[in-house]
Amino acid sequence: MKAMVLEEFGGTLVPTEREIPRPGEGQVLVRVAASGVNPLDTKIRAGQAAHARVELPAVLGLDLAGDIEEVGAGATGVFAPGDEVYGLTGGVGALPGSLAEFAAVDARLLALKPVTIGMREAAALPLAVITAWEGLVDRAGVRPGDKVLIHGGAGGVGHVAVQLARARGAEVYATGSGTGLAVIRELGATAIDYTDTGTNADAGTGVAAYVAEHTGGEGFDVVFDTVGGATLDASFAAVRTHTGHVVSALGWGTHSLAPLSFRGASYSGIFTLLPMLTGRGREHHGEILRAAAALVDAGALRPLLDERVYTLSEAAEAHAAVESGSRATRGKVVVSVRG
Repeated sequence: MKAMVLEEFGGTLVPTEREIPRPGEGQVLVRVAASGVNPLDTKIRAGQAAHARVELPAVLGLDLAGDIEEVGAGATGVFAPGDEVYGLTGGVGALPGSLAEFAAVDARLLALKPVTIGMREAAALPLAVITAWEGLVDRAGVRPGDKVLIHGGAGGVGHVAVQLARARGAEVYATGSGTGLAVIRELGATAIDYTDTGTNADAGTGVAAYVAEHTGGEGFDVVFDTVGGATLDASFAAVRTHTGHVVSALGWGTHSLAPLSFRGASYSGIFTLLPMLTGRGREHHGEILRAAAALVDAGALRPLLDERVYTLSEAAEAHAAVESGSRATRGKVVVSVRG
């Protein structure tokens, strides 16, 4: 089979012929149709994501959509050859990624693909939807009527989080700028221009202004940070007193907890890769993806896709597009592995 292999961090993805893997215990062999490209994929390639624990040489690619080719021992009765599946399956640790024509993956990390979307759209979802679900559902327990603020609402995780929070009956607000504000509004959320409020600059008067405007000064029930840095600090200043909950997918810096503590609010961090790296909790990834597929098929969730189609041989160009931000249209970059 053909695979795109990273030989050294900071290098390029090299087309390489490899043996088609055989599925081991609890695994299935997937014929890959599409591979989503996340900012994390590009950071891994550049050697800027030590937490992903990638072992070189490596096939990268976190997100996958494709067809079951073969079912290994221990995975029978779960999937059958020909099933269309999607998942967050590899590209970290010692797990081979999806930039290859075939991948042997843990069946627990997969779910049947939503029937109302194609392979490319399905491959755009796994990392984003699992991260959003862990934050909004598992950690914050978003309920109908909650006021939810999502930082980076037009981003890869953010635009999925907006739709997920709305599907759970929340009143959703999201920060963004430029054309992202229109995306946020189209998704049904109230858009907040952070360039006018100072959201990314500090947790001062700008945050106080939109908290006053949209919550009467009470704060948001849930604040979901997908940006990190100063935006997480701003989140601590925007959450509701006593009962509020801040969740971050990028809480890796050094932050003062005083604003959060003075509100008596709580904080949770998310590390979406943990089940893949440790082997523990992988079943829950499959559970999330099954629930997300139901939302997609009910019309409550849709990924935004970049319009350009990259082939497997053009995976390096897809990475470059994500790194530079020079995409022709908004949305997730996806590599079409199968023509």
